[in-house]
Amino acid sequence: MAREIIISIYLLFFKILFNVFKLFPLRKKTTFILSFVDNGWHVYNQLLKEGYSGEIVFLESRKLNLNNIVKNNEKVYRFETYHIFDTFFSIYHIATSTHIIIDNYYGFLSEVEFKEEATCIQVWHAAGAIKKFGLKDPSIKGRSENAKRRFRNVYEKFDHVVVGTEKMAEIYYSAFGVDEKKILKTGIPRTDYFYNEIAETEVKRKLYNDYPQLMNKKVILYAPTYREKDLSHFNLKIDLENMLGNLADNYILILKLHPEIENNNKIPEQLGKKVLDLSGEYKVNDLLFITDYLITDYSSIPFEFSLFEKPMIFYAHDLDAYEKERGFWQVYESFVPGPIVKDTDGIINAIKRNDFDIMQIKAFKNVWNEYSLGESSLNLIRKIYNKNDFY
Repeated sequence: MAREIIISIYLLFFKILFNVFKLFPLRKKTTFILSFVDNGWHVYNQLLKEGYSGEIVFLESRKLNLNNIVKNNEKVYRFETYHIFDTFFSIYHIATSTHIIIDNYYGFLSEVEFKEEATCIQVWHAAGAIKKFGLKDPSIKGRSENAKRRFRNVYEKFDHVVVGTEKMAEIYYSAFGVDEKKILKTGIPRTDYFYNEIAETEVKRKLYNDYPQLMNKKVILYAPTYREKDLSHFNLKIDLENMLGNLADNYILILKLHPEIENNNKIPEQLGKKVLDLSGEYKVNDLLFITDYLITDYSSIPFEFSLFEKPMIFYAHDLDAYEKERGFWQVYESFVPGPIVKDTDGIINAIKRNDFDIMQIKAFKNVWNEYSLGESSLNLIRKIYNKNDFY
C-alpha cells in the first residue's frame, strides 16, 4: 500500500509538470531515455552519420555515464527521482520532443499524453526473450488493480516497437498488448555492432593488450541472468577448480555478471591466470567477439551470440524453481540451442565431448535475427524520421 501511494504521488507530480511543459511548442528534437546503452547508442550514431539536424538529449539511469561518450556536447540528465533538477529538465524535454526513444519500462508513460505529432519508440533492451515479462510476468498477479492498469497504460503509449524477428513480434503482442500496426520490423540496432569488422578488430586489440593471457586461448564466457536475490551477494554456482582443472591448459574463463550484482566470490589464487572477472569492465557485446564458448542460463545473450555460430551451454541449475517464478515463453528444454546442464561436471562433459550442434545454432540465429542483418539502425531511422529532419 505504501509503495502504491509513493508511486501515485510521483506520477501526479510528473503529470502536472508534463502538462505545463506540453504548452510549449514541439521542437525538432530526439530524447533518448536509456537504462541500457547499446540500442540507443547505435541509433544516436546513425543519426549523426545521416546528418540529423535536430537537438539530441539523453536521459540516463544511474548505472550509465554518457557524458564521457557523447560526441557533440549533447545534454545528458540523470533521470532519477532524487536528481530533482535533472528530473525537472527531463520532463521538459520529454514533453517537447518530436521523437522519444526508450529501451525499458517507464512508469511515467501511464500518466502522460504526448502531442499527436510526437512519436514514442520502444527499442527494448533484448533481441529475444526466454523468460516472460510485461503483462505476462507472473509477478504482476499479486499487484493491485491500480498497478495493473498502470502497466497497461504504459504499453499503450508505445507508437512503435522495434523487432528483429517475427518471433519477438508475437511475444510483444502478449507482453505489451500491442497490435501488428505498431511493430517495426527493422532489426535490433545493437546487433549492427557484430557486423562491424573495424569495431571487432579494435575490441580484440584492446582486450589482448589489456589482458595478454587471453591470446591463443579457448575463451569461456560465463554470463548468468539477473536475479534480484543476487544483488547484494552473488553465489557462484560453478566449481572453478574442478572445471578448469579438468580442461586443457589452453582454456580460460571470463566472468561477466549483471552490472547491478555485487560479486562477493573470491577467485582462488591458484586460478589467477585462468579466470578473469570482467564484470566491471568491458561491455558484454565486446567480450562476445573473443568468446569460444558461452555459458548462460535464462539471459537474452544467446540471441546475439548465435550470430557467431559458436557453442553455447545452458547452465540451468535452478530450472524448475526459476520457471515457476518467472515463466518461459516456450518449453525451455526444446528451445535453447545447446546442452542443458545442472552442475559443473555437466559443463566439463559438454566441452570435452563437443556436445554441440552447430546446425541447431545456425537455425536459432536465422529465426531470431531475421531482420537484424547489419543495417538495423539505418532501417529504423528511415522508418520514423522525415527528410526534413536531416540536412
